[in-house]
Amino acid sequence: MGQKINPLGFRLGATQGHHSLWFAQPQNYSEGLQEDQKIREWIKNYVQKNIQISSGVEGIACIKIQKRIDLIQVIIYMGFPKLLLEGKGGPRRIEELQIDVQKEINCVNRKLNIALTRITNPYGHPNILAEFIAGQLKNRVSFRKAMKKAIELTEQAGTKGIQVQIAGRIDGKEIARVEWIREGRVPLQTIRAKIDYCSYAVGTIYGVLGIKIWIFVDEEA
Repeated sequence: MGQKINPLGFRLGATQGHHSLWFAQPQNYSEGLQEDQKIREWIKNYVQKNIQISSGVEGIACIKIQKRIDLIQVIIYMGFPKLLLEGKGGPRRIEELQIDVQKEINCVNRKLNIALTRITNPYGHPNILAEFIAGQLKNRVSFRKAMKKAIELTEQAGTKGIQVQIAGRIDGKEIARVEWIREGRVPLQTIRAKIDYCSYAVGTIYGVLGIKIWIFVDEEA
């Protein structure tokens, strides 16, 4: 039987880099890891609260963290940074977020720097796509329709292939099942194939559904 491995961890060092870059002594490693987790959670919650739209898509593709002795550099890759920066108090939001995170992680002797980067093809990124599908499922759209719409959006972003899988009590049925759909090539066995992946849990009124998305971006020679 084929064993499923996380495609990102499988490709580390080949086509995939780490989302957190820092060094720590073995006894301090767990603290650094929890700090990263806190920063990511806090940023996601803040964006969710302050986003200027009702579609439910936060648009955070990934949050990269780099730590030095005196500095923590956080880069937020967003598909729609306008949604966060528009409206009342928009431009000051980044500073506000910076102060909030600094208080939360209690970094006294280190400076925290948060930067926003816009990604060119938001729907070519699995996290944003999963949020889109989650929003559709919450609004009682049929899962097949949501999957097909998501695939259409990625095709416009110019990817080579995509696979979407939804598992759980789909459409409120008594028995949980797994449904999936694939378009184009998704070579999970090929290490030099750059594959983006995410798994996302969405709470519906019937229970929790799991969404998994694999996107085949490009093949390195």
